[in-house]
Amino acid sequence: MQNQMVAAHSLRHKIHHPGTPTYVTKKLYFPSFNLNLNPYYSIDQDIKLLGNAKVSEDAIQIPDVSATADPTYQAGRAIYASPIRLFDPLTQTPASFQTTFSFKFTSTSTFTSDGSVSANVRGGNGLAFVIVPDEFNVGKPGPWLGILNDACDHYKVFAVEFDTSRDPEFGDPDDDHVGVNLGSIVSFKTASSSKANVSLHNNTVSHRAWIAYDSQSRRIEVHLGKDGERKPSEPILSSPLNLSPFLQEYMFVGFSASTGSQTQIHSILSWNFSSSNIALLPKPSAKICRKNVAHQVSKYTRIGYTAPPSSFMIFVAVIGLFTVAFICFYCNSTRRESAVSSVLLVDKKQKPTPPNKPRRYTILEVFKATRGFSKLEILGSDHRGVSYRGTLPNGCHVTVKRFSSQLLNSSHLDSSRILKRINDLSQISHRNFARIRGWCCDNRETIIVYDYFRNGSLDRWLYGLGVLPWSRRLKLIKEIAEALCFLHSKGLTHGNLKTSSVFLDVNYQAILGDYGFLFFLGKAKSAIAGKKGDVFGFGMLVLEAVFGKKLDLIGGEGETMGLLDFAWSTYERGKKGKMVEEKVGICGNWEQAIRLLEIGLSCSLSENNGRPCMEEVVQYLNTQKLIPKLPLRQPVELFPTQSTAGLGLSPKLST
Repeated sequence: MQNQMVAAHSLRHKIHHPGTPTYVTKKLYFPSFNLNLNPYYSIDQDIKLLGNAKVSEDAIQIPDVSATADPTYQAGRAIYASPIRLFDPLTQTPASFQTTFSFKFTSTSTFTSDGSVSANVRGGNGLAFVIVPDEFNVGKPGPWLGILNDACDHYKVFAVEFDTSRDPEFGDPDDDHVGVNLGSIVSFKTASSSKANVSLHNNTVSHRAWIAYDSQSRRIEVHLGKDGERKPSEPILSSPLNLSPFLQEYMFVGFSASTGSQTQIHSILSWNFSSSNIALLPKPSAKICRKNVAHQVSKYTRIGYTAPPSSFMIFVAVIGLFTVAFICFYCNSTRRESAVSSVLLVDKKQKPTPPNKPRRYTILEVFKATRGFSKLEILGSDHRGVSYRGTLPNGCHVTVKRFSSQLLNSSHLDSSRILKRINDLSQISHRNFARIRGWCCDNRETIIVYDYFRNGSLDRWLYGLGVLPWSRRLKLIKEIAEALCFLHSKGLTHGNLKTSSVFLDVNYQAILGDYGFLFFLGKAKSAIAGKKGDVFGFGMLVLEAVFGKKLDLIGGEGETMGLLDFAWSTYERGKKGKMVEEKVGICGNWEQAIRLLEIGLSCSLSENNGRPCMEEVVQYLNTQKLIPKLPLRQPVELFPTQSTAGLGLSPKLST
């Protein structure tokens, strides 16, 4: 096998020398996850926790039920903090690895749709051993086991799942099985746990899994048994497998787990891991490029330079230096005077910026970060502009919002207003607001740089492939309302509130971003209008969350209508069966749905006919205040025009 790899390497890379084959090995040994008793590793530094996960007592626990009032639909990961070499790109050879770990599932109380606690029930969702390409991603909860965020993403991941729920849409054979997943949530190979005389639903015992992959035979074997007993002689699952297409050179190893409508705590009690793969150490080349060496000698050394300079040449050089220095001094003075009067404050970029303050980026920095505004980096777009994913030189991901030139020309916006707006927003310190990292005003470009959230925006979850449970929707709506109320209390507005400008962080909390900039005129009247516009936008967001329908058009019974018109029609006719979208079904709380519908409609009222402020909306959501009786349907302008929406102004509703 070794000779074959060397031959393959020489064929693929003829210009390089194969070198000496060697093996790269890595071993992890966690006999316990006790923070104080483990002599081998510093648990808090070597284990990275993502999403809803924690190290508790002697185990890693997913989810951390103490961190949330609602343990349903949670997801988390616990991975080794450093990447491990698992693939040789030269020979296209995956590493061999073995891992064994003990784990235990503990059922917890489950919450019903009205928020009350039900009795213990069977199931949770499950745990997976994963090999993933990054250290910051957490997948969807529920049947996704936190492995993937989207079935359409080509995400290089290998997983062995221990699943305690049956999800027919994912091809699960039963609610107690083991499966092997390759870049997909659908297992390509499954086996019932009963084959190993094990029940994953048994809360009283700890289980142990053995996973082994042989890169030479290209085969995987999974054994399952009780912790403390010998490894079973027969594997529960064995299959040929080529892992090469699903590995990068360096990957992260660890565990992923999630809960759905039913909950359980997934505890990892101990963990050992070892890997070994081939690497070819290149030999020094016997060939010497003497022409290149000669060029370097002439460039970097003084060899061959024998004649000393004459006095005349020294005099000419001194005069030349004085002349150049005078010209540079004059040009710099002129440039400084010009920069003082410039609204772009160009010289400020040379001053050190505190880490928590926005900084000015050059167009070149933004261009490089987005790979030349590549289509592959586009996160979304609308008439206001295009959002890209950017990668800074330190490897940190950011969101880059590039405003459209047409919108900028029509709004006559200048950089002083942008800087004023950025300065105001940067003063806000709140967990539900996206931080503005910086801006760019170069070459007629207006660009805002934000924090990046891998879980994407709310509209992706409402209209994507996954299910956003009713309890989670209600929680997000409350978080958005409280964040807006806080912002308004500071005399500021969001200016662009919609489902695509609300993001979900790794803990699936609502984060408000993609702020409106173009409407901000710095006048009291426009600030008031901006707050009312935020209330209207919040109302539309609530209606989208209730109905699971997009803002623009809804089809039904041979006709189409706007969401707001549809909501008024549904409310007036008392069609409670259409309150909650099909994906939520009977899990939705009907009283909450009706109340949210009324709140959304009250936010759409004309400014002179009862539209509440955000403080009142928060009180409505917390049932601290009765919602005033809604008037009969008003003739409304359903949606802002494109130009008005771009300016962040609220639509006018006629009475």
